[in-house]
Amino acid sequence: MTNADIIREHYAASDRGDIDGMLAPLAEDVQWTEAAGFPYAGTYVGPDAVAANVFQRIQEEWDDYTLAIDEVVDGGDVVVGIGTYSGTYPLTGRFFAARVAHVWRLTDGRVTAFEQFTDTELVNRALRD
Repeated sequence: MTNADIIREHYAASDRGDIDGMLAPLAEDVQWTEAAGFPYAGTYVGPDAVAANVFQRIQEEWDDYTLAIDEVVDGGDVVVGIGTYSGTYPLTGRFFAARVAHVWRLTDGRVTAFEQFTDTELVNRALRD
């Protein structure tokens, strides 16, 4: 299995809402960075921190939050996922859609680092009254 296949499996788990499957490829000391300005901005260390501060919050705080990946670029130890986030924030009823790029760094088949790039303003407009 290539590193790109590992990331495709992560995205497939995301499509199923399978948090355990999403966390499976993460190294114990993974450095997971959500973009500055994103509602969950920051760097989280370890799968438990990623689950609690990103995945679970998204599931709890949004309606129909979706990540649709259009392309996975195989750069060997660096893999890039390109797609679109979308969802509705129930407290405002506002929908958003924003393009996204994920940069994954892998060592020995494990994700050691992740960085998100997205238009955070489009996400934050959904949060505001």
